[in-house]
Amino acid sequence: MERITAGDHHTSYKLGALTITSLRDGYVDMPIARLRQPGNKMFGSDLPPQIHLVDGGLRLSVNAFAIDDGVTVTLIDTGAANAWHPSMGFLPQALQEAAVAVDRIRTVAFSHTHLDHIQGLILPNGQDAFPQLSRLLVPKDELGLFRSEERLERFHNQAVPLEGGQHLGTNIEAIATPGHEIGHTCFRVSSNGETVLIWGDLVHVPSLQFDRPEICWEFDADQEQARESRLRIMALAADNRYYIAGAHLDSPGVGPIFRLENRFRFDPL
Repeated sequence: MERITAGDHHTSYKLGALTITSLRDGYVDMPIARLRQPGNKMFGSDLPPQIHLVDGGLRLSVNAFAIDDGVTVTLIDTGAANAWHPSMGFLPQALQEAAVAVDRIRTVAFSHTHLDHIQGLILPNGQDAFPQLSRLLVPKDELGLFRSEERLERFHNQAVPLEGGQHLGTNIEAIATPGHEIGHTCFRVSSNGETVLIWGDLVHVPSLQFDRPEICWEFDADQEQARESRLRIMALAADNRYYIAGAHLDSPGVGPIFRLENRFRFDPL
């Protein structure tokens, strides 16, 4: 996997015959209290020293990923647009910077339905972000959650269910990874012997959760299930020498992962 272009809001890589682009929608700052130890226990004075803080909080990058096969583009997640903090909503600028024309994006697939992943379907001015969108894939168990989003009402009937094991095309396979949300999904993207796992929200705080993958996130719908999914996918990536691409890994959030006894190490490209 080789980096080919980069800018303030994007980094593009060659993966076999594909181009994978990390798109920086922005960032969100969260309190340390969002981190949870087993048993839903918060950290107190025992906060691990390796955690990187910005003004006393956790800064989470918000990334989406475009997969370009030379004909069309599949987009995994869409960012937050203007639906949450003003530090997000830069996906359109990222696409422009990366020279990814929005009318080439025909498929959008969501890792899950939290607002920082789905609200970018609509631009702040109310227009459709992807005017040629023909396929909108939402994890099957979260279709109800998606259809409860009033801002996205015009997309409710367009959404079709996405299930683990489903192939989005020749190069992309969905993998069920529930826990953070009931239908949370990863995407295995392969070409010419190389593979990257676009893994959504399996990790929120990379300075901590690779070293201590048992640590969860307050907003995990099921912390035990989220922990199991994280460990399973980390092992899958490390044992098969896959690259990973994370929605909340520090932008661009792409690189290999390695086993270190009962923990892991992420080496950003």
